Amino acid sequence: MLSTPKRALLFPILLGLSGAPLIAQAETLFNFVRPLDTVQVSTQDANLPSLTAESTPEGEILRRLTFNPAERPSVRLTPQGSSWDWSNSEAMSLRLQSAQDWAITLNVTIESSDGKVLTTQVALPAGPAQTLLVPLAATSPNARGMRAAPPQPWSRDGQRWLLAAGVSGELDRSKVTAVTLSLSQPKAAQSILLGRFGTAEDDQQDAFYEGLMDAYGQFSRGDWPEKVKSDEQLKTAAEKEQKQLADWTAKLPQQDTYGGLLGGESFDASGFFRTEKRNGRWYLVSPEGHPFFSLGVNAVTLGQSQTYVEGRESMFKALPKEGEALAAYLGQGDNRDETGANQGRAFNHGRWFDFYGANLERTYGAKDMQRWVGQSIDRLKAWGFNTLGNWSEPDFSVSKRMPYTLPLSIQGDFAVIKTGLDWWGGMPDPFDPRFAMAAERTIAITARDHRDDPWLLGYFADNELAWGGHSDDPKVRYALAYGTLRLTTDVPAKRAFLKLLRDKYRNQQGLSKAWGIDLQAWELMEDPGFEPPLPSPEHPAIEEDFKRFQRYFADTYFKTIADSLKWHSPNHLMLGGRFAATVPEALESCAQYCDVISFNRYTPEPQQGLDMDLLHQLDKPVLISEFHFGSRDRGPFWGGVAEVYKEEERGPAYANFLKKAAQEPLIVGAHWFQYLDQPATGRLLDGENGHLGLVAITDRPWQGFVGAVRKANLELAGVIAAPAEKAKNAEPEHKR
Repeated sequence: MLSTPKRALLFPILLGLSGAPLIAQAETLFNFVRPLDTVQVSTQDANLPSLTAESTPEGEILRRLTFNPAERPSVRLTPQGSSWDWSNSEAMSLRLQSAQDWAITLNVTIESSDGKVLTTQVALPAGPAQTLLVPLAATSPNARGMRAAPPQPWSRDGQRWLLAAGVSGELDRSKVTAVTLSLSQPKAAQSILLGRFGTAEDDQQDAFYEGLMDAYGQFSRGDWPEKVKSDEQLKTAAEKEQKQLADWTAKLPQQDTYGGLLGGESFDASGFFRTEKRNGRWYLVSPEGHPFFSLGVNAVTLGQSQTYVEGRESMFKALPKEGEALAAYLGQGDNRDETGANQGRAFNHGRWFDFYGANLERTYGAKDMQRWVGQSIDRLKAWGFNTLGNWSEPDFSVSKRMPYTLPLSIQGDFAVIKTGLDWWGGMPDPFDPRFAMAAERTIAITARDHRDDPWLLGYFADNELAWGGHSDDPKVRYALAYGTLRLTTDVPAKRAFLKLLRDKYRNQQGLSKAWGIDLQAWELMEDPGFEPPLPSPEHPAIEEDFKRFQRYFADTYFKTIADSLKWHSPNHLMLGGRFAATVPEALESCAQYCDVISFNRYTPEPQQGLDMDLLHQLDKPVLISEFHFGSRDRGPFWGGVAEVYKEEERGPAYANFLKKAAQEPLIVGAHWFQYLDQPATGRLLDGENGHLGLVAITDRPWQGFVGAVRKANLELAGVIAAPAEKAKNAEPEHKR
């Protein structure tokens, strides 16, 4: 790695160096009131010539700073005196520009004399200069009710601004001692151009978030080919789409009633969906006995398109007034909770508006659920899908046109265990009798009208529970065991763990020897906050006991659900637990009690990050229950968990994911998340605001993307439906 020695340069930062006027900036600079005021500048692995300035194409005079390839090249600004007093300021400001034709991720750190630090990362785009504003207090888009902020830079009063929308840490504004700009591990030299540095009385956050949404729920400052400008455009596009859907549907491959593929393998028909392994490959089998690779879409629903407007009405340019027709799409909600998904989020309750519902009425007239259900299925079929994934509208189950899945979301007053990975809440305690009662109640109610329905593919057990995860950190790998031991004995899981240990070691002396601790009395383990030792090579019994408990925990959880499901819905598949982070003990237990192991995977390929060696040993069908690829160039501000650079890359990413899925003989399906784009100002549940959909908030399909999706889906059908000759006299290896 190349590096340059650290060196200090003293030079004047001139307030008049840049020719563009800045709103109120000169009045709000503290130690730089006069044009010749100076600061001390030091560089590390960076070059800042003291005498060279250059003119940009726009006529500004700026100074070039070059970051060299190194671990963290930087430039550090410090006051001539002991500190700056920024008590009356709301933001640090810096005039700057990328000197390349690509964006640079710039790290900014602001320090005060008491050791407090504010940090942020900003994407400095290519193009003309702008004024960077870094708020002098922690903030994030969550504080405005959404996962991700609008794109930048943005313009106001003829100026280009770059606002650091996410700032963490804290600062004593009266004693600011340093500002540092740096890059993280650049592979080649990267340059930026610098102008004025100082402070501002207004951090412009209110202005930045004002007027974001137009009447259709689209980002008002952006433009893209599919952006809707009028109601007439909506209606014309809808008419055109119907002709395309009819054409695409006529060209679908031959399928049985339930979407099973004809012309290939043939299986015994059981009247319900099941699994079978043949010729080294796992299959889902349709009720009529044909191979069925589950190509699904999650959240085909009208229930996730609302966004809170109360308290932030200024974000919306055209909300309906009381008495107007579209005021019917205003409602009330409350999504306040203590889950990790809602930490730090504001605007999570009160009045909401449903832009998607309003756009449906603009396009098709008064709300008609059956019309919407029918059109949604027409679309999914024409696009090559065959399954309605999790969280889709209940009305689909009675349509008898497409197989569907059902979630088992077990809620109750049972105990929960915090693992530190609790994005959606703590782990349900399966040793608590109230959990078994809640599971029985949930399963009985969910299965009541579906027990004999051949269109039901199966049930998912909960979603993305906090089992722990693959990590070198034992507190992550054994989060469930470690977290349980730190609880009080009124938690049933803690009592179950202590019983395992008592049965094995008999007393505290045996445990102390095996774990390498000095436990004076067994009762000390019952105390809240007991700090168990972490696994170590010197005491392998700790890891053995943690693994044993986590398997016992998982067995109790999955067996409770499986036993109830066999009673209430014996003909349907249990599709696993939709694992995100997980541990081997949970996978092993899921393989024992479920028909399919399901994973939510946000990776370029489905196998990435999975323990494929273990999965092949377990030899169970695998379903990818969530995946997606999003971008930020079509309105919503978040690119999703798996983000690509632009809309045109989503289709190839989807096709590659399916191709890799088809190459894996364990994988029997893949479900896209989700049908609709999320509201750009954040969904009700947790503020997610991603461009993840097949369909925009205007109900217009993303035409290029769905075309690429359809092509990939139909190509996969040809791979899964193997020639019938290979099936002659083939005996199943496993059947369910």
